[in-house]
Amino acid sequence: MAILALCAPWLANAEEDLGALWGTAEAEAKYYPIIDIPIPPEVPMRPGSFEILPDGRLAVGTRRGDVYFISGAFESPPNPVYRLFASGQDEIFGLSWKDDSLTITQFGEVTRLTDTDGDGSADRFEALTNNWGYAEGHEFAFGSKHDPEGNIWVALGLSGSYNSHNLFRGWAVKVTPDGRMIPVCSGLRSPAGVGPNAEGVMFCIESQGPWNGSCSLKHLKQNAFLGHPASYNWYPFVQGLDAPSLEPESNSRMQVEKKRVKELVPPAVLFPYIKMGRSISGFRLNQTKGKFGPFENQLFFGDYTLSLIMRATTEEINGVWQGACYPFREGLATGIMNVEFSPKGQLIAGGFTTNSQWPVRGESPFAIQRLDWTGETPFEIQEINIRPDGFLLHFTLPVDPVVAAKPETYALTTYTHVFAAGYGSPEVDHTTPTVTRAEVSPDGLSVRLIVQGIQESHIHDFNLEKMESANHQGLLHSKAYYTVNEIPRGE
Repeated sequence: MAILALCAPWLANAEEDLGALWGTAEAEAKYYPIIDIPIPPEVPMRPGSFEILPDGRLAVGTRRGDVYFISGAFESPPNPVYRLFASGQDEIFGLSWKDDSLTITQFGEVTRLTDTDGDGSADRFEALTNNWGYAEGHEFAFGSKHDPEGNIWVALGLSGSYNSHNLFRGWAVKVTPDGRMIPVCSGLRSPAGVGPNAEGVMFCIESQGPWNGSCSLKHLKQNAFLGHPASYNWYPFVQGLDAPSLEPESNSRMQVEKKRVKELVPPAVLFPYIKMGRSISGFRLNQTKGKFGPFENQLFFGDYTLSLIMRATTEEINGVWQGACYPFREGLATGIMNVEFSPKGQLIAGGFTTNSQWPVRGESPFAIQRLDWTGETPFEIQEINIRPDGFLLHFTLPVDPVVAAKPETYALTTYTHVFAAGYGSPEVDHTTPTVTRAEVSPDGLSVRLIVQGIQESHIHDFNLEKMESANHQGLLHSKAYYTVNEIPRGE
């Protein structure tokens, strides 16, 4: 099954449980309750992708190849009415509406669906491109929304975890409105969601596995190599682009190999395995103008195995993208395959289980759910930014100035992964940086940390259990994880 590539464990004995989650579901519900969107028993729903239609309905693409249009999904309480728009497709993991048509990314092609006679069902099916190879169940495709030029970006999974037996497996490509397929970059393994950050730069999520010590967010940089060398064999099919002259050396480190292999672009955000997801899937940029709370312009991710939602922020340092990830909401009903923001600022999340040996924490075979912000602001680490001599931490509510000014309030460790051809990696090369000073802003909403011992190519693991707000609340989530690819030059 294609989706199983998302769920493969790092080690066989990791199957004994699904990881220790954050233990914050009850507290999270005060701010972001989970609301079920009912699915009629006669609808064979396995949600894989979402889109908001111009008339405000929710479009859902399914694993079995159906597209449903749902009215009433955003009402309180939901009162959904389902209409089948199209069927006969295959594993729809991308939906985007443009110019009175719905473009889907499915297993073997990017297809444009149009209702030409206005009866509510698609009657024109146009293959924009099927210019990649596919032959087995791991070789799935995840697609983006239309970018500003009208392109759909597609991330193509390998043939299994280790090989690229068919054309452009392990590549990201973009598909133009007139159906041309343009290869963008190589080196992917088992990618999932594809989309832009707030600056419009395209990224995809990558699954943990060979050459990937953990799940990560990767920058789809033109002509880049993203880490897995199996897809080198398709460079002869890309006019004017040569394969990298070197392959990465196994059992090395990212900070070493990115200097050896000049085309290698490191992951922008590393998600520590199980601590922050286990098989991360679709993601979406929050641009709800505050309707979803204090996390505007941040990315929100689903996780298939652990049935939860995370968030991340990105920034460009010395020309390289990096950033941090943060816990957000656990306790969803099934394996989350994709997310979408509604016009009302609600976060739609949905997916399914595979009914196989692959573990999923949520017990429902499929579900569509909604997170609504109650209007009450949780005390959270809003964002972390790097500085030449430390970090700037932003909070959603003012901090206690006395507690926040103490360096011992901030517990900070670092680690990285083995960059290797084997499956996954433990956390290695641990260090303990020293917070020497904490400077609280006058409004209490940020703290500048002066830190000795920042480590390039390491995850910086923040534990702020001792932090308090101005009214002596503890943080809803006291953990955050910043990936340092580059340290800023100067102030």
